Amino acid sequence: MRALTVAGGEVVTDERPDPTPGTGEILVRVRAAGINAADLLQRQGLYPAPPGAPADIPGLELAGEVIACGPDATRFSPGDRVMALVGGGAQAELAVVHERVAMPVPDGVSWEVAGAFPETFITAHDALFTQCGLGPGERLLVHGGAGGVGTSAVQLGVAVGAQVTASVRDPKLRPRVEALGAGVVPHDDFAGGGPFDVILELVGAVNLEANLSCLAGCGRISIIGLSAGGRGEIDLFALMGKRARIHGSTLRSRPLEAKAEAARQVERHVLPLLGAGKVAPPVEAVFPLDDAAAAYQRFAAGGKFGKVVLACG
Repeated sequence: MRALTVAGGEVVTDERPDPTPGTGEILVRVRAAGINAADLLQRQGLYPAPPGAPADIPGLELAGEVIACGPDATRFSPGDRVMALVGGGAQAELAVVHERVAMPVPDGVSWEVAGAFPETFITAHDALFTQCGLGPGERLLVHGGAGGVGTSAVQLGVAVGAQVTASVRDPKLRPRVEALGAGVVPHDDFAGGGPFDVILELVGAVNLEANLSCLAGCGRISIIGLSAGGRGEIDLFALMGKRARIHGSTLRSRPLEAKAEAARQVERHVLPLLGAGKVAPPVEAVFPLDDAAAAYQRFAAGGKFGKVVLACG
């Protein structure tokens, strides 16, 4: 098979042996695979794949057709359309996926949208609902609201009936985030819009002080992105006084059981919305696998709305 591989800080398309599904696994002919920040870090040698994932083939999410099932894999059959969050190896013509982290692709959803869905929507759903318990009527602030996870979080917050505000750095992208149902503020001028019950932090420590100042009593801050740095100071007296919670999370390194549970939550609560056209990852650009270097460059350049996707076959 052809696969995107990491070598010397670059990504190149190369030939690799076809993978074989093991117990509980399915073999997927990949049609589309989203690019995420973790892939750029892996390209730089800063975010190695977890044990069991291909060490030199990046990619955390994919969509495609099942072409074979391993022993005891009974959830899907050859020909089924699936999408999945994986620990690595998605950016290739073929990929092995454990059936428990795979989800069916609803009818009418394109490969590009399906390939851009799993990582961002599972990440956003897990942070907002499993960790923060966001409920109807609560006030949600999403930092980095124009990115992949940001646009997913905005849509999920709107869908549950929260009052959603998004901070967006690029003025040209603010109307597009507003169209998703959020009130939009400049990235450096969000504190006056509080108090917020839940803050989803996708930018980093630079926002810590202002986040805490505009957090409501018993508010929750979920830190899942550090693009602007990971070290900062916080006033613990203010944290205590507001009876607030701050926590961080990643998905890639979680064990299979935890990833499977996160996928089941999204399958139950979000796939019906995706199938009905009420939520979807915005796709900024689609590149063929052979143009992966250009796709990574487009992702790294910033100023994008939603996702950059590789068409793998």
